Amino acid sequence: MSLMLQEIHEQPEAIRRTLDQNAAQVSALCEEIKRREIRMVTIAGRGTSDHAAILGRYLFEVVNGIPASLAASSVLTMYGTWPRVDSSLVIGISQSGESREVVEVLQRSREMGALTLGITNCADSGVANTAEHVLLLHAGPEKSVAATKTYTATLAALYSIVAGLPGNHPLAEGLASKVAQVPELISKVLGMTAEIEQRMERYRFMKKCIVVSRGLNMATAYETALKMCETGYIVARGFSAANLMHGPVASVDPGSTAFLFAPAGRVLESLRQTARSLDERGIEQVVVSSDPDVLGVAATPVRIPFQVDEVVSPFVYVVAGQLMAHALAVGRGCDPDHPRGLQKVTITR
Repeated sequence: MSLMLQEIHEQPEAIRRTLDQNAAQVSALCEEIKRREIRMVTIAGRGTSDHAAILGRYLFEVVNGIPASLAASSVLTMYGTWPRVDSSLVIGISQSGESREVVEVLQRSREMGALTLGITNCADSGVANTAEHVLLLHAGPEKSVAATKTYTATLAALYSIVAGLPGNHPLAEGLASKVAQVPELISKVLGMTAEIEQRMERYRFMKKCIVVSRGLNMATAYETALKMCETGYIVARGFSAANLMHGPVASVDPGSTAFLFAPAGRVLESLRQTARSLDERGIEQVVVSSDPDVLGVAATPVRIPFQVDEVVSPFVYVVAGQLMAHALAVGRGCDPDHPRGLQKVTITR
């Protein structure tokens, strides 16, 4: 078994530890957010961490009603300036804690009076030593280059903050309890490993594809595409279903492959329409869903055989995406633990 697959299967326990061992820190952070009347959240990350940030942005805006943005780190590292963030919570995400631009964003934001939070898997790291508040992922060492358990543990940390703040949207109802059930939901997906491996055999010679979802699971599409790129060397592009139909779909050839993540909830009908449109264009689809209608359009349906609330569906669907990416890499004869030309810690500025 590869290290990547081992670490995919370690996710339920990694999430449990992250939630349990950060409870006091999350409570203190949420109290300070309320006391300081934080009006904005800015989140910095690269690669997989940036995909966690995308989902975090949705959560803060939808559940808590707090405007959130993704930090453009180059504003600071390339152009030498930084916007006013004195009334903001600035979150830096880095599994290694050594992403240079994330550390610089945290440092500059703290100097400007922002409330800063670092989310990392490494206690003795630049991120942990720079931010005022730190949430450690407690995922254990992640040896495979492709980040899997640190991604979902990061999501757990973000969800715990969102659940600890006031929220008026229906998705806020019982959120902490729903997040506590996530490890069990992921264990159910992990039980689908052999089935997913079998389904992916059809695509082992695939050279390119698109990966599509919307809303909370837009990050799932981006993250799955990244895993396909880095472990199986597939030219995979992640899209919001809405953005795809605003032009890029014209570049998708008939007979090519689309992976569609279609969870139950508010975006499902939109994704059904996307599936029908892709089908009309002659694009073969791998559909991950619990919905019979959208699964019926798929050449390769991957049925999620249990109910999952939309608000925590990104955990379930991204694990299915990880398993698909791993199966494709192995089927193509690639080493998912040591992608060519990549290292565990990527240094950019």
